[in-house]
Amino acid sequence: MAGRLRRRLQNTNAALTDRPDFALVGVLRIPEFESSPWRAIYRRIVIALIVLFVAALVVYVDRDGYADNQGDDLSFLDAFYYTTVSLSTTGYGDIAPITPSARLVNILVITPLRVFFLILLVGTTLAVLTERSRQAFKIQRWRRNVRNHTVVVGYGTKGRTAVDAMLGDGISASEIVVVDTDQTALDAAANVGLVTVYGSATRSDVLRLTGAQYAASIIVATNRDDTAVLVTLTAREIAPKAKIVAAVREAENVHLLRQSGADSVVVSSETAGRLLGIATTTPSVVEMMEDLLTPEAGFAIAEREVERDEVGGSPRHLSDIVLGVVRDGRLVRVGAPEVDAIEADDRLLYIRRVSA
Repeated sequence: MAGRLRRRLQNTNAALTDRPDFALVGVLRIPEFESSPWRAIYRRIVIALIVLFVAALVVYVDRDGYADNQGDDLSFLDAFYYTTVSLSTTGYGDIAPITPSARLVNILVITPLRVFFLILLVGTTLAVLTERSRQAFKIQRWRRNVRNHTVVVGYGTKGRTAVDAMLGDGISASEIVVVDTDQTALDAAANVGLVTVYGSATRSDVLRLTGAQYAASIIVATNRDDTAVLVTLTAREIAPKAKIVAAVREAENVHLLRQSGADSVVVSSETAGRLLGIATTTPSVVEMMEDLLTPEAGFAIAEREVERDEVGGSPRHLSDIVLGVVRDGRLVRVGAPEVDAIEADDRLLYIRRVSA
């Protein structure tokens, strides 16, 4: 079965990865952390005033090259007035202010109103054009630099909870990419600051667009088990070294995920069922399990390297509560004879206290 599926996936059209970056705007979205609109307007006004002042200074320094219709020498106010009517593309008409007070009014009142009118007239069009160009540039830069990140396939309940757990465990939002076919879910992911890709992860070109070939880990959190199998097979095809963790609803499909290349498989229905059964007799156990699985506060299960003074000792005699020892990529529970002595290359799975 896996062979037939792999041959089918190899024939997938790679149209997305062949597109230029500007054509990916709307498919691949890089999050933006925007400041207040009023702050953005204030910043643009300051920049405009600086440009206006510099231009006026240039005119004033070269004032001998300018002539006034009144035959007077140009003052700095005259240079500033000339700059305002020039930068605003007003030009000269049959009516022109000739007194200093009239020119000052032109500078302080007429020109700002003229600029405001131009913003209302062409601001929206310019914003759309610059935003598309800016997004294309950010996509190009992101695709060139993305490495060792985590790809989350599906941003439903499971995918969203997985992302929350990673963020709570200290992983930066910039290191997580979400792919989904639901635009509403992608909008929610973008609001958290995640990079999003619109498309089906069963297609290899969509996964390549997420940078899955360079990813450190891939989380498969789809709503259907058959989709999870296809996504896992596709992900393993293009990312042979990535750690793939998949969720399925039914335990009978675990072997399909394993054959497709998943390193770890979580059976969501059975796990929820066990917790429901335990809650009828010992609800405090369920509360403690929730605490261990929530990294924000209380206790959390974590993994760390072995310290130098711990080598050779027993994991049961450490100050931390050690649950298991990861040796050669294999988890060995505390109490097994083979981990009575800790080795330098081991990693310890322990309970960590988290500050609220």
